[in-house]
Amino acid sequence: MVSIKDIAKKAGVSISTVSYALNGSPKITDETTARILAIAEELNYVPNAAARSLKTRESKIIGVYLTDFSGAFYGDLLQGVKEVLNQKGYDMVVCSGKQSHRLLPERMVDGAIILDATFSSQELLKYADIGHKIVVLDRELNHPNINQVLLDNKAGATLAVEHLIELGHRKLYVVTGPKGSYDSKQRLKAVKQTVARFDGVELTEIEGNFNKDAGERAAEQILQDMTSPVGVFCLNDEMAIGLYNAVKQTDYVIGKDIHIIGFDNIELAEYTVPRLATIDYSKRKWGALASEQLLKVLAGEPVEHERVYVTLVQGDSVGPATL
Repeated sequence: MVSIKDIAKKAGVSISTVSYALNGSPKITDETTARILAIAEELNYVPNAAARSLKTRESKIIGVYLTDFSGAFYGDLLQGVKEVLNQKGYDMVVCSGKQSHRLLPERMVDGAIILDATFSSQELLKYADIGHKIVVLDRELNHPNINQVLLDNKAGATLAVEHLIELGHRKLYVVTGPKGSYDSKQRLKAVKQTVARFDGVELTEIEGNFNKDAGERAAEQILQDMTSPVGVFCLNDEMAIGLYNAVKQTDYVIGKDIHIIGFDNIELAEYTVPRLATIDYSKRKWGALASEQLLKVLAGEPVEHERVYVTLVQGDSVGPATL
């Protein structure tokens, strides 16, 4: 990593002069400032915020990167992250968007927890190559500075589809998440693999976005096509709730005409009528485990990739196909 010492050497000036130039100080001439800034740009100098403030080069801050903050999913996850970090004397900043990525190369955070599709895998590997410590929740990457704490999406999707098929459903729909979502891709892959094991099961995919509006739009297509009871697996609960909202405005009955299962077991799922069948896991534990793993990586301790396990929560939103 280029330092101000490297810039000073190439410019033939003192380190303090470089510092004045980088901080816009009037103690040196505009001409000298311009020359030093040009050299800094040429050398691809990136300011090291932590090094400026702490000789230890530690900020005691962890960056948690999310694609967005919508829906009911993130609160428990972040609480789990926060609890473990605070116990170890760390704070967190929650970030979203490409501009926030610079907190890593500028070392304004000591490490990062990533659940953010705006990071490319190549970008994360580049940061890991220069020593940044990272835990990913949304992709598989092999690097000594990157640890994986992944949800068992395959097991969850398999449980959901098998539940529908075991109850006699043969006409199935799956409402997917965003195209770039790792979780959606893994769940959809498992859905297809599970359906392929059974004869006579018809599967229709409907593209969604993990938000309620996608569930409402999916309902329009499903209800328009329906000629007999159908089973619907929404790849998250938010979309399942949207589907509920739309069906409730019709004469169709959830759990009798249209059978719905979700994924995430968000708090609202417990209060739906009928109770939403869904896939459960501890979002708080997922966040806590991510923090624990990152702190181990920062300390140079050996770690292995972790997986968060899931269970099926049965609900009256799914009944036998014979009803």
